[in-house]
Amino acid sequence: MEKKVKIYSTPTCFYCQKAKEFLTKNKIKYEEVNVATDLKAREEMVHKSHQLGVPVIEVGHEIIVGFDRVALEEALGLKK
Repeated sequence: MEKKVKIYSTPTCFYCQKAKEFLTKNKIKYEEVNVATDLKAREEMVHKSHQLGVPVIEVGHEIIVGFDRVALEEALGLKK
């Protein structure tokens, strides 16, 4: 079963762009939430991650702070 992926990001965040490129390249569908304009989503992100920095990536029930390629590969089952 495919895990639901949600990325909390901002339009100007370099690592957010890298994370989205990684997900797209690996054909992972994701929901993007812009926490620069969506205050409710920002509160949700802080509650889940205890962080203000982006990206925060939710894979299933796992929270990954920052663009951590290894953690993402493991959470998504992409490790060979």
